[in-house]
This record gives sequence, C-alpha cells and structure tokens, in this order.
Amino acid sequence: MKRHLRKRIFGLATGTVAFGVISACGGGSDLGIADGGIRGTGSSVGPVSGFGSVFVNGVKFSTDGIPNQAVDSDDGIEFEADLSKGMILRVEGQWRDDGTGTADQLLYDDTLRGPVDQVVADPSGAGEFVTLTVMGQSVQIDRQTVVRGTTYATLLSEAAISDHVRVSAWRQADGSYRAGYIETVAVDVTDVELEGRVSAVETDQNRFTIGTITVEYDELSVNFGSGLTESDLGNSTVLEVEGSLAGNVLTASSIDRDDARRFSRNGGDDIQLTATIDASYTASGATARPGEFRIGDLIVRVTSATELDDDLELSDLNEGLLVQVEGQFLSDTVIEAEEIELRDGNAKVEGVISGAADNTLFIGGVEVRVLPTTAFTVEGGSDMSFESLPIGTTTVEVEGVEKQQGSSVFIEALKVEVDDEVASTDERAQFELEGTLSAISPSAITILGVSIDAATESYANNSQADITNRFNNGEVVILEVEYSRDGNTFTAVEIELEENDDD
Repeated sequence: MKRHLRKRIFGLATGTVAFGVISACGGGSDLGIADGGIRGTGSSVGPVSGFGSVFVNGVKFSTDGIPNQAVDSDDGIEFEADLSKGMILRVEGQWRDDGTGTADQLLYDDTLRGPVDQVVADPSGAGEFVTLTVMGQSVQIDRQTVVRGTTYATLLSEAAISDHVRVSAWRQADGSYRAGYIETVAVDVTDVELEGRVSAVETDQNRFTIGTITVEYDELSVNFGSGLTESDLGNSTVLEVEGSLAGNVLTASSIDRDDARRFSRNGGDDIQLTATIDASYTASGATARPGEFRIGDLIVRVTSATELDDDLELSDLNEGLLVQVEGQFLSDTVIEAEEIELRDGNAKVEGVISGAADNTLFIGGVEVRVLPTTAFTVEGGSDMSFESLPIGTTTVEVEGVEKQQGSSVFIEALKVEVDDEVASTDERAQFELEGTLSAISPSAITILGVSIDAATESYANNSQADITNRFNNGEVVILEVEYSRDGNTFTAVEIELEENDDD
C-alpha cells in the first residue's frame, strides 16, 4: 500500500529555482522569482496547502476579485474561510512565473460525506496507512492526509467513528480512494454524499447500486448535473449522489458525474493538476518518448520537451503515484505535459525542531526545506505556519521527498504536522527517520545526510550483514531508523529495512 518511489538521488538540474528565494511558504507569501509574466490561464486543481489568498499547486492565488471570496460548492463550503488544507480545490484563473496567480472562481466538492462502516489499520503494524470504509467505499488515509476532528493516532487505534466524515480524495484505478483530507462532522442522514462505481441500473424502477448502497430517485424531482439525463445512467461507470440515507438506501436529491469532472477542460487551455496516476506510462514507439499515462479519463502525453522533476524517470510514472502535472489541453481528453513533479512522499523525519530559518528547519540533524506546496498542520486541530513552528519543545513529523543539491541531502516537505502536546524531556532526544542509505560501515550509517552510530545490536532481526550486502551490490536501500541524540552524537536504537513494512 505504501507508494515509496525507489528513487535515485540526483543533483538539482541547472536552471531550477533555488530554494532560498522563498520568503514564507505554506500560508504566508510567495516565491520571489524575478519574472512575473503570465505562465498559464485555465484551471489549477490540487490540495490546498496554505492561505493568505489560497495556495494550490505551489501558486498563491489572490481571491480579491471574487465577491466575498465565495466558493462554488453545495457541501456547506461557502467561502474561502471554510476551506481547509488538504481539500482538493479547483481554481479558475491565471498564474504567473513568480509563483503568484489570480483566481476568478473557486470550486469545491466533497468526494464522500457520511457514516463510517469500518476502520482498519495498516496490517503490517508499521502504521503507514489506515483504511476506512465509508458507505461501502474504501478510503486510504496516510501520513500525507490532513486529518481534522480526530487524529491519525486515533485512526490507527481502529476506534469506531460514530460521527460522519467529510472526505476529499482521489479515486484510484482499483475503485478505492486516497484521501487528501478527512474530517469528522456531525451526523446528518439527510445530507450525505456518495461516489462510486455504478451497477444494477434499473431506470424502470428508478434505482441503481453503488457498492453496498442502493440509490433510489424520483426522475421528476432529482437534479441531474453536468448534462446528465436518466437515460445516461446505464452508460455511466462512476457517479456521485447526494441525498438522504436510511440503512443502505440512499434517496437521491442530486445525481452527477464523479469528481473526475474537476479536471475537465474549461475556458483556458492551460492546466495544473495534482492527482494519482490511473494507468502507468507507456511509450508510443521504439523510443522512450513520446509516450503517455492516464489520470482519470485524461491522457497525459509526455514529449521530448516535457520537464521531469529531478527525482523522476519515465519508469517511475506508475499506477498509484501522486504527481503534479502542468500542461496544455490538446483536446478535451488529452493534455500535453510541460512539467511533471513528484507529490508522493518517500522520506520522513520525526522529532523536535532544533532550529528554523529562511524556510529551512532541522530535526534530528535532517535538513528540511519548505515550499508553497508544504502544508503545515497541528495534529487533529488547527493550522500552523512556518513562522509559528515550536522550536525544541514539541514533536514535529515531516513527510516529503528526499533530494540532493550538491553535497547536501534534504527533505523537501509535503506536510509538516505538529503534535498537539509538548514533548517530555526524554522525548526531545528521540527521533525517527526514513530515507535512502547513502553510506554504511560496521559502526555507522549515513541517511538523509545524517551520520548515525550503529552498533550490530541496533539492527532489527540481525540484518546488518544483509543490509550491507544489498548496499554494496548497488541496491537502493530504504531504512527506517529510530535514534537518539546526545550532544552532537546520534546513536541508532533500531534500524529496519523499510520493505519489511510493505503490504
């Protein structure tokens, strides 16, 4: 279930934006790049990462031109202030080379809203994900998901959820969902939302099935959206339904196409989107490019001019990977990609922050750099900003992408979550990380740029020889390490191969 990119660490390509130019990310201001020319006009679709305007896909979109900063939604999200980090938002507008943009319209739609049938934690015991069943639909919550109203730790305990939940998610190729955002909300059986694969369509009986739920409707009063008619139901693969729930029967007040419509072509030809890949990259000829992969109903075409993020190769563009694509519509269903970036975490660090400045922070010796795409949150609670991060007192968990610039190895943060309680004195000297092994000796390892003393007994299952052999044979070795700090010395408590936790 984990989506770790078995990556190769490369230096940043010449001409990429230097990280030091960012003045305050994830909730404050914008990139300080010199050129302010228009880069795109159209739609930007992705999880919200900050406010003070709205940050989506690394662009700070000004919403001053939208009356009352209204959001086009029928899910109780009326204004910009009702949005939360992690919610997948569509912005109509334009964006510029300096990392700023102007929003003409904000559109939001829940993916699911209703009761939780079951909560099941990562069966490996590693705690990397939790699977919720919401009205029969499988929803994966991982450490990149923004959780509100409960905590990730509570979800891992598999405690039953008596409230309803609001879910903003990407539908995956197997029909399950990967959540960008989940929130517990008050129970309201008169206002639920269900999306999923359609079966057993009986228009003569005014009903069809989505998973475990029977949907019933009155063709004279139900609201069909996006140009749908009753005659289209039999040809629909996935639908979204809102209405009232009684047991396993949902009486529909509205029926619409699924959330893939958030990626549809509109007035402008340019698009930015963050989503999971539904069909892996395939070359269209004898050479590696051109080729294509699929996101929902969209074909993303990769050409010789497409810029891949520094840590991506064509072979990495596989089903389930979360990526950000920027490009142009060639038709209603084909996008030519100008740039593809990784938005799936493959590294993490947890512990108290020893220092933070200039959009860089340090945890357990690991350097963490933040960008406008970084979401800052407090566990189960309010938002956070870089400027208000606690130094030396509270545990902070970072999920991100491992990168290298020259000799510096660091994490480019996707999500920074602050614990809701102050750490004890002992906890302030304890750290955890996950990343690529870059050096190993009989007494030490180097990972994420940190040298850690590692005695034989610190390796789980007496795996020191195995890990050493794999590394010396050129294998990319991903390790999870628990370690402590005494002055300037880091010492491993437990070292484990990450693959032991894969499901």
